[in-house]
Amino acid sequence: MTEETPGFDEQQPDVPSGATSDDAEPKAASSSEEGAAPAGDTGQDVALVAQLDQARTALNERTGDLQRLQAEFQNYRRRVERDRIAVKEIAIANLLTELLPVLDDIGRAREHGELVGGFKSVAESLEGTAAKMGLQQFGKEGEPFDPTIHEALMHSYAPDVTETTCVAILQPGYRIGERTIRPARVAVAEPQPGAQTVKADESADADDKESGGPDEG
Repeated sequence: MTEETPGFDEQQPDVPSGATSDDAEPKAASSSEEGAAPAGDTGQDVALVAQLDQARTALNERTGDLQRLQAEFQNYRRRVERDRIAVKEIAIANLLTELLPVLDDIGRAREHGELVGGFKSVAESLEGTAAKMGLQQFGKEGEPFDPTIHEALMHSYAPDVTETTCVAILQPGYRIGERTIRPARVAVAEPQPGAQTVKADESADADDKESGGPDEG
């Protein structure tokens, strides 16, 4: 019988057949890597959230810029439209102002009965066109004098007026909308000096008569 070598029966690590002890080391390394993977994923999530916040902030900034630009553009359009209307009104007013002497001649011809025949048709056509462009005539006898729309060329006193009144229209006034392009040139009459005092005395006497006269002592 052969002698057994001491210590030969000590248990050795179980190694699969066809594998060496070195094959166990990669498994241990892979296990450690799997344990560290969740920490890496958490870092990636934080980075993604930060990027998402940055994108949202940039989107809000761009949206605000777009809204400001849109508001500025709307204001610009309104200014342009307002300026366009103003320029148009000024151009029409200038044109009609140049036609006022012609309209005055037509009015005088009508007053003298000279507006007949073909001249009458042309005159009425011109007046109609001016009216379509917004021209309005104003100024009538008997209306109160208004210095904002009337120009007094003649002045007198009259016993039958209670305030400064237009008693004659020497030249009609014209306006476009609310804009006066020529005031009405008129003759005005004021109440006669002392007429108000006389009327006040007459009113007082009438009141006394109605009440039976002054009280007797």
